[in-house]
Amino acid sequence: MSANGAKREWQATKLGIVGIGTTLNTAAMQKAIDVVAKRGGRAIVFDEGRYLTGAITLKSGVMFHLKRGAVILGSTNPRDYYIKEVEEGRQEKGDHQKDKSSTSDVKSRNDNSHLALISAFRAEGIGVCGEGTVNGQGTQLALNIDSLHHTGEWIDPNYNTRRQRPNETMRPKLFFLDECSGISICGVHLEGSACWGLSMERCNNVVLRNLDIFNRAYWNNDGIDVSDSRDVVIKHCKINSADDGICLKSYHVDDVSDSICIDSCSIESSASAVKFGTASWGTFRNITIRNINVRNTFRSAIAIESVDGAQIENILVENITAQNVGNAIFLRLGQRSGDRKGCLRNVILRNINAEIAFGRPDIDYDLRGPEPNFFHNPLPSVIAGIPENRICDVILEDITISCPGRASKAMVYIPL
Repeated sequence: MSANGAKREWQATKLGIVGIGTTLNTAAMQKAIDVVAKRGGRAIVFDEGRYLTGAITLKSGVMFHLKRGAVILGSTNPRDYYIKEVEEGRQEKGDHQKDKSSTSDVKSRNDNSHLALISAFRAEGIGVCGEGTVNGQGTQLALNIDSLHHTGEWIDPNYNTRRQRPNETMRPKLFFLDECSGISICGVHLEGSACWGLSMERCNNVVLRNLDIFNRAYWNNDGIDVSDSRDVVIKHCKINSADDGICLKSYHVDDVSDSICIDSCSIESSASAVKFGTASWGTFRNITIRNINVRNTFRSAIAIESVDGAQIENILVENITAQNVGNAIFLRLGQRSGDRKGCLRNVILRNINAEIAFGRPDIDYDLRGPEPNFFHNPLPSVIAGIPENRICDVILEDITISCPGRASKAMVYIPL
């Protein structure tokens, strides 16, 4: 008991939550969260078991503690992921953003899924820790969403006809934390999202530590996405994802991603390992990426891209080891969104050792990342602005890139 008499731990089973894997616990889990939040409690403890649930919303002060063998199991019924409160929160944000002239805010409401197995909106002091697992059962969930589209029961207006799959706006993430602070997600195993894995937007004071993320259940499956957030630490995480491993994004012109540290992580990806963008509207500054071990990654070990007008500055990348990757370094400054110019400056890249793959690095993935028209590994590392807007003040120090060679002369002629 705390000094004010509030419990510090609550047992999930004593709150009516059943861990047999077949009972849908959505209502019981949400009621438990609401009770614990109201009574000032901190942790809901899940003992060994399989706790099936649809979408739930964390409230301020509530932590999940997953003991070894405890699995929060996502429902495979797409209709279990609509939360009225979350949708009202989105509408509130949308109404506020309509008053702005920024085109980025219009884009942000439609770019990716706000649906998630575990979500939170404007909550403080929340998180998930322990030695258990959050499993979204994403392959079956995504296939069920696809089936509903084809039967006409739930039409996806942005259905991807090229790859014959639902758009990410229809597919739930594992986590979507929106405008939250004091987030701690540590120790747990995350797997099987139907979309992105761990996604945060406009959050601050975030610690992601000792996570094992295996997110290859479907297309476009990033590991960790951090958008327009501050004071973020990502440390000692192991990530294997069917799209970008760790991706820093910005959807809001006036927002700043500041003081982000990515340290001592191991990443495999069917896209890029650590990436800025491509959604890049606001500002990125004071970001450190160090001690990263990259393996079997199709695109770039490090990709820093400002193509929507983002201001990217004061970036340190050091101590990167990459093996069997398509590309070592990709820095790009462009203007795909019109006349709005961004900047990319004050970047230090040092102590990088990369071995470029001969074949396709992600050949063993069941569902690989976006298919380009050509392999990336014939391309050299790139630092490219445009004539009217140049990348400035980049320091390259102690960098070794080994390429396999053996390309034909024809591969030189890749059209821009």
